[in-house]
Amino acid sequence: MTTPRELRDINWIRGALQAAVALEHSTMPLYSAAMYSLEVQNYPSYNTIRSVLMEEMLHMAAVCNMLAALGGSPRIRGLDPGFPSTGLPGNVAPDLRAVLARLSQRQLDNFMRIEAQPALLTRDQRAATYPTIGEFYQAIKDAITGNAAAVRRAVRDGGPANQVGGNLGYQTIQPGSREDPVERLLKIIEMITDQGEGESAASIEAGAEFQNEGSHYARFAELRYGRRYLAPAAPPAELSRDTVAAYFRGDDIAWPVVINTLAVPADGYAAILALDPDASSVRKELEAFDSAYTAMMVALDHAWNGPERTSWPSLGEAVIQMNEMRVLSCFNIMRHRVPADVVARLPELYPAEHRTLAAYTDLKSPVFYGPRFVNNAAGGR
Repeated sequence: MTTPRELRDINWIRGALQAAVALEHSTMPLYSAAMYSLEVQNYPSYNTIRSVLMEEMLHMAAVCNMLAALGGSPRIRGLDPGFPSTGLPGNVAPDLRAVLARLSQRQLDNFMRIEAQPALLTRDQRAATYPTIGEFYQAIKDAITGNAAAVRRAVRDGGPANQVGGNLGYQTIQPGSREDPVERLLKIIEMITDQGEGESAASIEAGAEFQNEGSHYARFAELRYGRRYLAPAAPPAELSRDTVAAYFRGDDIAWPVVINTLAVPADGYAAILALDPDASSVRKELEAFDSAYTAMMVALDHAWNGPERTSWPSLGEAVIQMNEMRVLSCFNIMRHRVPADVVARLPELYPAEHRTLAAYTDLKSPVFYGPRFVNNAAGGR
């Protein structure tokens, strides 16, 4: 992504779109871990996170279809965000410390950081090459526009990968369409950024095309501020970190009951399991979840890169595994408590990570295991 602008050709666009596939995917384990941690899964907080998560899935599918339309083959099977991490794929938000953890005010701050537009960042954050997801996609848009003829040629020539999910409402690019493929690609990217950050630098709504629903940033901010989004009658002259709270003056949103899961350390709980008398049972549940996660990733990869006739069944298999992950996490993994004497030894077990674990977990209350999202197809940890 550091390639000079004048050298960003069609091959660069394909590489950038593959990075975008990884970027979109990286948000899903983070949001899922927080969603799974809710004790009751039909309250506003759960539904809000789920709504964002569903749109992130649509965004990832849209990027895969864009890459396939340009002759590339989306690499999904081996994706592994490797949390905890610093920054997101594509060198996006390099200041972010991304941790798999329960829902908390601190985690919501992270989610808002992921979905923020530049006006809502600090000066230091804005100084990065790609401070936001929107800035990252803007670089791709610029390259598409600058290579319009090559882009049209690539779409006309096609490639080995499938267009997936058109009958589900996923954004697809069909070579025989009368719509200019360049305009089509730009429109898809605008959909992704409008839903994530808001339709403009002065708005955190997704725009009229999406019935002015709140952006992902706005939906997470509702939970962070504990109030529904309600645009003020006299909006501030400028949207900024200092004025954004004025947009959340609607009805109260009660804080949900959250299972106190331990933020996942880099070793995927290995040091803790070595001391847990119930390790064999816990490990079985963790590995069952990881197997379902891996199966989902393999199925998605097959949907785009396998025979076209098997694309639809492969997508269906991925959906089955997604539901399996929720069940395995909420009803199995999170019912296992981390022994109190082991929690007391966390500073010793994780001297470099203890501060992070304590920041995302209430270590004075009973602590439970959470899902660790290990993709075995990528080699695991």
